[in-house]
Amino acid sequence: MINPQVDKGALFIISAPSGAGKTTLCHYVRERFTDMVYSVSYTTRSPRPGEQQGADYHFISEDEFECGIRNSQWAEWAKVHDNHYGTSAVFLDHVLGQGGNVLLDIDVQGTRQILKRYPQAVTMFIMPPSLDELRIRLLDRAADSPETIAKRLKNAALEMALSHQYRHIIVNDLLDDAVEQLVSIIGRYYISS
Repeated sequence: MINPQVDKGALFIISAPSGAGKTTLCHYVRERFTDMVYSVSYTTRSPRPGEQQGADYHFISEDEFECGIRNSQWAEWAKVHDNHYGTSAVFLDHVLGQGGNVLLDIDVQGTRQILKRYPQAVTMFIMPPSLDELRIRLLDRAADSPETIAKRLKNAALEMALSHQYRHIIVNDLLDDAVEQLVSIIGRYYISS
């Protein structure tokens, strides 16, 4: 269901396979566009070292998440790598309705759902230079077991095959170049307050 009351602001969606640099790129975008609101996703996964409640994610239980599904709390939600992730519809409607710009860091499944409700969203897909480079990045991150890395690489190939569904594609080979491309794209659509 499209909500016509929330079209005052701009919604930016960034998706990427795990390990492609999406979190780092989102950090740089938020530094450049200081009044952009970052939508903190909800998840049932455990925090990684250094992650903070409410800043990186809202970490909630399976029961809380499933209650949100039953109550239509999520603008999008998905089960990824055996954990639930979701975006608050109330939060998005409020910020966009006030003319704010919102940055969403979500997966391909979530993007499809969001576009049903917010068809004007600006979608950007971050590609790794290759699957081999992505494997190296995931190993260097040292956050996952070999089994989880294998699952992430399999999912990455599937996600990359759907990148054509995005309005913009950026290859994150050299970080500075990827940041400048992303900032340039966002600048074209950004609604100044």
